[in-house]
Amino acid sequence: MNKTSASGAQTVLVTGATSGIGAAVARQFADAGHRVFGTSRNPETVADPIPGVTYVRLDNADLATAQTCADAVGPVDILINNAGESHAGAFEETPLDEIERIFAVNVFGPLALTQAVLPGMRERRRGTVVMVGSMLSSFPIAFRSTYAATKSALKAYAFALRREVAPYGVRMISVEPGTIATGIGERRTVHIAEDSPYADEYEIVATTTAQNERKGISAETMAEQIVAAALADNPKPFYARGNRAAVVFALRRLAPRQLVLDLSAKVHGLPKVRP
Repeated sequence: MNKTSASGAQTVLVTGATSGIGAAVARQFADAGHRVFGTSRNPETVADPIPGVTYVRLDNADLATAQTCADAVGPVDILINNAGESHAGAFEETPLDEIERIFAVNVFGPLALTQAVLPGMRERRRGTVVMVGSMLSSFPIAFRSTYAATKSALKAYAFALRREVAPYGVRMISVEPGTIATGIGERRTVHIAEDSPYADEYEIVATTTAQNERKGISAETMAEQIVAAALADNPKPFYARGNRAAVVFALRRLAPRQLVLDLSAKVHGLPKVRP
């Protein structure tokens, strides 16, 4: 049993705990008897609070709230960096300030919170940080470039930090969900002009994405993977679930990169095209 789990019940901080994967993760930790804090931009107005979860304020776009959140929670044993914003659209038509905003929400916010809890973990010589990414990082597709880039950044931080913090008993883990049936598509930020030259192909990707999401695995199933990774005695650096992960990651290792990109495009309805 590792140092983090040796003391039994642990203090877990789950970001974005009011819906989707975050809510499922918070519920599973609470049901297992852990002390769980879930973040929300407006914790006093959470519509369906989970029994056993204490809600605290965090706004990933406001980096100052990371430290106030960490101070409110106190010592954290497990941090699940799950909160983020889905994004789609034509890269050419996405303003740079919007790209900066998505990076603030999906990357800088989680990094600020990680920095806020790491000193305590290092001093206690135990802790676990899970970066929840997306399989779009490993299998990027057209019209999801900004979102894929933010999730790739989180994965790179998790991999690089793993050795950096390991001497202090802190474990860094990257988890990539595949397509999840959480209704996230209804909340996705989209940048595509009505007269866009990319409009037709964007609509193809948007339609197939919606279809795939309706058939995706449940938030509860993905949460089981995240919770299991966080509590593992010897967690791997990387976990993926959904979209036939075992098969497609094997293909990614063996097949030429262009073939993998072509297949990823085909799954989303786009034909193979060479510039």
